[in-house]
Amino acid sequence: MASVSVANVRKSYGHFEVLHGVDIDIEDGEFVILVGPSGCGKSTLLRMIAGLEEISGGNVAIGGKVVNDVEPKRRDIAMVFQSYALYPHMTVEANMGFSLRLAKAPKEEIRQRVRDAAQILGLENLLDRHPRNLSGGQRQRVAMGRAIVRQPQVFLFDEPLSNLDAKLRVQMRSEIKQLHQRLRTTTIYVTHDQIEAMTMADRIVVMRDGYVEQIGSPLELYDRPANLFVAGFIGSPGMNLIRGKISSAGPLEFVADGGGRLPLPQGLDVTRGAEIIYGIRPENISISEAGIDTDVVVVEPTGAETLIVSRMGSDDLVTALRERVSTRVGERLSLMPDLGRLHLFDGATGRRLE
Repeated sequence: MASVSVANVRKSYGHFEVLHGVDIDIEDGEFVILVGPSGCGKSTLLRMIAGLEEISGGNVAIGGKVVNDVEPKRRDIAMVFQSYALYPHMTVEANMGFSLRLAKAPKEEIRQRVRDAAQILGLENLLDRHPRNLSGGQRQRVAMGRAIVRQPQVFLFDEPLSNLDAKLRVQMRSEIKQLHQRLRTTTIYVTHDQIEAMTMADRIVVMRDGYVEQIGSPLELYDRPANLFVAGFIGSPGMNLIRGKISSAGPLEFVADGGGRLPLPQGLDVTRGAEIIYGIRPENISISEAGIDTDVVVVEPTGAETLIVSRMGSDDLVTALRERVSTRVGERLSLMPDLGRLHLFDGATGRRLE
């Protein structure tokens, strides 16, 4: 196992820069997920760590050794791709042991490592099959097994679950997390799915347009997003973000551009008339007779909770209620945000206001 350090790393294609001085320190044995929308640079960064893309600037170090000019096979990493990348003419056992055969490892060692990995992944009864005879989830396990047998210092995963159906993705998330807890190998995992990131990572790196927006544990990012982008990206359903101003006079409250008014904690240290964005997560809103009147426009029962979209002026509020409610579209609903769970952001910069 080894630590991974990314220091002021840049990537350019001609005059077009796609990574703008990225800094990330990953501890030995840590599970770190790079997350962000398509085109944010996360897969490019992973490929640079793997040695599959040249580094335009900065340094990548594995185990304290700078590897900028070290070829991929000598970096002691193993990568699992989205496409599985299995050899169709080889059996599961042959696919898993292929890299060891290339390294001219003894046959008995190859056999033992493959059997050990197969047992970890529940593939013992599939070793004689070919990839065409496997399900998507089984193929992904084989790809993971091929990485495990190498016993690398670092695992790299590039959106490995995106080709699987929703139910299988949930199952594989759990299996990958359990695998990490068992092996404790440093793992860097790329996904655009924030639910994957929240449920699997020790720490999350949120990226946008080649920049790192925030690094932290899943709950740190959820409870204290550094800016509007992170606030809107992390969480499902997403945070309610409403633009407006602090009231200029009278009781301290938020006046939305869409015409609604929302309460603020009394004694809050803010400038009257300042432009801000009011953020509140759907689960931090409750029904209350003392709340704000809204008009229900959508009701979505999901079983575990009920999602309600209601209109306040020209702004929509999404509320997630654990209890069963009989509210219908067109009815009036009085809602109250939990002021202890409020998030305020600067209207000009989008940065969090403390």
